[in-house]
Amino acid sequence: MDDDVMARVTAAVQRGRAGDRVAARQELAVIWAEVQGDDFHRCVVAHVMADLQDDQRDELMWDERALAAVDGVSDERAQEFDPRLRVRGFLPSLYASLADDHRRLGDADRAREFLGRARAASDALGGDAFGDLVRGVLDKVDRALAEGSTGRLPED
Repeated sequence: MDDDVMARVTAAVQRGRAGDRVAARQELAVIWAEVQGDDFHRCVVAHVMADLQDDQRDELMWDERALAAVDGVSDERAQEFDPRLRVRGFLPSLYASLADDHRRLGDADRAREFLGRARAASDALGGDAFGDLVRGVLDKVDRALAEGSTGRLPED
């Protein structure tokens, strides 16, 4: 499907990865305001917006918004973008992000709770690069929790 919103989200993410995080956040904030009532796009925008935050509490807020939005997304809506998508497949990544947010904020109990949710939903991940990426993040969060670390996860 030709999806202008997703193209704009992708461009903003690339801008942020190239170092212009402020401009990326500004563009995503504009998109966020435009997609009121479209939980699919709101979930995606919030999930990527979280990664562009400089403050950990802001990152947590955006990850919570992504999780709240996913409740309103049906498989049918997600498949309008990509026929292979299933909403349950979003959950491990959303939960992993929340686990890491809470870990970095020093709340190991909440981090373990979300890590457990992510692991419980990880059977929805495919054997593709995305599934491998999310499983790798889960392992990193688990190790960081075991070490008592509140720092950023290693990039590898």
